[in-house]
Amino acid sequence: MKALVWHGTTDIRCDSVPDPQIEHPRDAIIKVTSCAICGSDLHLYDHFMPGMKSGDIMGHETMGEVVEVGAESKGRLKVGDRVVIPFTIICGECDQCKRGNFSVCERTNRNGHIAAKAFGHTTAGLFGYTHLTGGYPGGQAEYLRVPFADATHIKVPDGIPDEKLLFLSDIFPTGWQAAVQCDIQPTDTVAIWGCGPVGQMTIRSAILLGAKQVIAIDRVPERLAMAEAGGAITINFDEESVIERLNELTNGRGPEKCIDAVGMEAHATATIDSMYDRVKQATMMETDRPHVLREMAYVCRPAGTLSIPGVYGGLLDKIPFGAIMNKGLTIRTGQTHVNRWTDDLLRRIEDGQIDPSFVITHTVSLDEGPDMYKVFRDKQDGCIKVVIKP
Repeated sequence: MKALVWHGTTDIRCDSVPDPQIEHPRDAIIKVTSCAICGSDLHLYDHFMPGMKSGDIMGHETMGEVVEVGAESKGRLKVGDRVVIPFTIICGECDQCKRGNFSVCERTNRNGHIAAKAFGHTTAGLFGYTHLTGGYPGGQAEYLRVPFADATHIKVPDGIPDEKLLFLSDIFPTGWQAAVQCDIQPTDTVAIWGCGPVGQMTIRSAILLGAKQVIAIDRVPERLAMAEAGGAITINFDEESVIERLNELTNGRGPEKCIDAVGMEAHATATIDSMYDRVKQATMMETDRPHVLREMAYVCRPAGTLSIPGVYGGLLDKIPFGAIMNKGLTIRTGQTHVNRWTDDLLRRIEDGQIDPSFVITHTVSLDEGPDMYKVFRDKQDGCIKVVIKP
């Protein structure tokens, strides 16, 4: 089969690789009908995340049709089922899964001992991500082996285009969880840093959850226009002070809820702290660039909440923890517990409350996939979200 394969920093190729096979009775094989490039894939493309190996198959936003089912998954899946595959691989049986904390499943990371050394405890296995999370082949391919398939799937109905359903795999529930964990009240102002795909889903989620005012921060015109179309007030951080504008929009109080949909590669360049981060990162004295976290901690209203769906990978410097503590801020973060939210989100799609396909700007073949990584990373051609049709 053909698949998008990582060979090194900024080196993604469309290669011919062996077809996946059933390796365990709980496995299933799906024929991929749609997949996507995620913003967190760019952390791998640029090699900011450790644990990648040449030959790893990329991708964790995938859907398709079941073509083979292992013996222990036949009670939950059958050939012909249409499924979206969550990026988190879950067993459905461990204590964390029973609590709905699917992204920290205790059983699915086959390299859990490595993750435990890095993070203190293992987290769930993830598709198409580093060997810290199991090194499982991803879904930017013609076929995908799904481990623990009896639990790791979302059945979806026929008659709805892939484009409306695909993002149940990651960015829609990620944006939703980011908003839900803010406990949004009708009087709240919600500020969202980053208007990429996750930020766009977070904007729509905050509005659906009843925020009084949603403010979106970015500098890319196409992203800001999409955010405004979704109901947000926008701030271009290249043209005005984020802190001054947020205080102006909240009568000096600051937003009650602040959401970091940027993560480890903040692109602010004109501030002293962002220049400091780039120097430290270049000299391997810091792994991530946490400009957004600093700004959120400073501007958030006392007793407010910082929600962090943006991916971080390692060590951060100069975090104003004194401000966080003295202002009584709550921090909530984590990889997304996808299956906790997808029944509700599928219903909202079916009811017409939201059509997640609004975020798609480019649809390409697998052969075109490697070039689209650079287009997506560099925000060329108005690119916001890339869908791949194998």
